[in-house]
Amino acid sequence: MSTTRPIIVDIRNITKSYRRGNQVIPVLEDISLTIAASEFLALMGPSGSGKSTLLNLIAGLDRADSGTIRVGGVDIAALSETQLAAWRAAHVGFIFQFYNLIPVLTAFENVELPLILTDLSRRERREHVRTVLGLVNLQDRMDHYPRQLSGGQQQRVAIARALVTDPTIVVADEPTGDLDRAAAEDVLVFMERLSRELGKTIIMVTHDPRAARRAATVKHLDKGVLANALEAAVPERV
Repeated sequence: MSTTRPIIVDIRNITKSYRRGNQVIPVLEDISLTIAASEFLALMGPSGSGKSTLLNLIAGLDRADSGTIRVGGVDIAALSETQLAAWRAAHVGFIFQFYNLIPVLTAFENVELPLILTDLSRRERREHVRTVLGLVNLQDRMDHYPRQLSGGQQQRVAIARALVTDPTIVVADEPTGDLDRAAAEDVLVFMERLSRELGKTIIMVTHDPRAARRAATVKHLDKGVLANALEAAVPERV
């Protein structure tokens, strides 16, 4: 018997444009998309297609011009800037291409950083950090600084940091773009396991077809329009 997973991200008729002087540049046009719990979704498209903009809207880093985005049932467009910042801290884990680790902090301290403003005690914070560093197989590197770690290890620290708050969604912007092929494969295998075994919902922007193949679902953007919307607009041949 099959079960239907609940929808975690529900995007309806999103549009987004930017101003450059007096010029209005459309970036996303009437985007609708749903993402289920524990889904590993890859967003692909050429440079300028709007994929990173869409990721930023889902993560609450930017606001749409029109349409709605619900994440975990919360209409994030209805939140004030203060509420949105608190929501991001509690519900979104971020993985970046260039890791964004703080060089003067150890791996342990970098992972602990998102927990500093929570109500957790120091002991509870340390338990959380040790748990997620164990998940990424870096228990023996927790006292190392970023400069003492390989690129793949730094990205695994970044993944641990993204997971330490137990977020509703994990967003990853080109997470393998700065890694060699072997390290990239290790990171992608781990992200796949996060979705399949730990039930994490992951939304990844990538231009690399090898990376996208690790995702359970792949969506393509072209000039701000989802590929399935483009296909639906093409009349059938008779």
